[in-house]
Amino acid sequence: MSGQVVALCGGVGGAKLAQGLGAALPPEELCIIVNTGDDFRHLGLCISPDLDSVIYALAGLSDPVRGWGRRDETWTFMRALEGLGGESWFQLGDGDLAMHVERTWRLTQGATLSDATAHLCRALGIAIRVLPMSDDPVRTRVLTDEGWLDFQEYFVHRQCRPAVREFMFAGAETARAQSGALAALERRDLRAIIICPSNPFVSVEPILAVPGIRAAIQRSNAPVVAVTPIIGGKAIKGPAAKMMAELGLEVSAAAVARRYAGIIDGFVVDQADPMPESLPGVRYFRAATLMNTADDRLQLARAVLQAAETLGAN
Repeated sequence: MSGQVVALCGGVGGAKLAQGLGAALPPEELCIIVNTGDDFRHLGLCISPDLDSVIYALAGLSDPVRGWGRRDETWTFMRALEGLGGESWFQLGDGDLAMHVERTWRLTQGATLSDATAHLCRALGIAIRVLPMSDDPVRTRVLTDEGWLDFQEYFVHRQCRPAVREFMFAGAETARAQSGALAALERRDLRAIIICPSNPFVSVEPILAVPGIRAAIQRSNAPVVAVTPIIGGKAIKGPAAKMMAELGLEVSAAAVARRYAGIIDGFVVDQADPMPESLPGVRYFRAATLMNTADDRLQLARAVLQAAETLGAN
């Protein structure tokens, strides 16, 4: 079955499924819209963690041990910075640093974030369209028991220790959706919209907060399928489970599905978890959602695409 597939993505789990979708589909049939709410300036550099996670995954450069950054990384820069008493809480490997320097240089020359992302993808041999959700700044902030924190301060510097109370996406109300992202969601040949197994609060909801994106998804006739980031009551990577518990939510796939109520038609649950209670308008599917290998990612991608095809046939 041919046609366009659009994936909404952020974080390590999302990048893994993006890689699987990239292996399952011809590059011209896949568009990946990536969260930029995590973006920030650090040491004068423009850093886009989720964009880089997706780019590294598609280029086969992801670090399989740490789960973030580049494989075979070296750390000469960070050791030298620490020796100078510099800010070292956000680790920048030498290869990773080159990405941030190149992005920052292009942005200072007047390029948009989309332009810079397209250049980085071309340079690394990626033919799949990887699009930021917006070229305008949107910044995730976290209300904690210690007050409001910028996302990277909460996530990396404070290592998610403060308890979460709520989230806000500063700048989202005036941000413009990336034009190619909206166009992809409005294509007549759109086959499926996939919400990757990303943190719903800080990876997916920032994308949905950009004006026009949620509405375009709801208007689409294509099936929308989300994949659980929770397996056995735990998040495989990241603070999603901790956030859910602190927000008073059940830590389960079912709670994630309810979070997406109103925009999804299908939800993929891990094969080891019980099937959630019924949710109006949502059909559940089972699959092996733990992605430890490239084959795991490909098999999950195929299962998700099959779920979308099943929904589209009904």
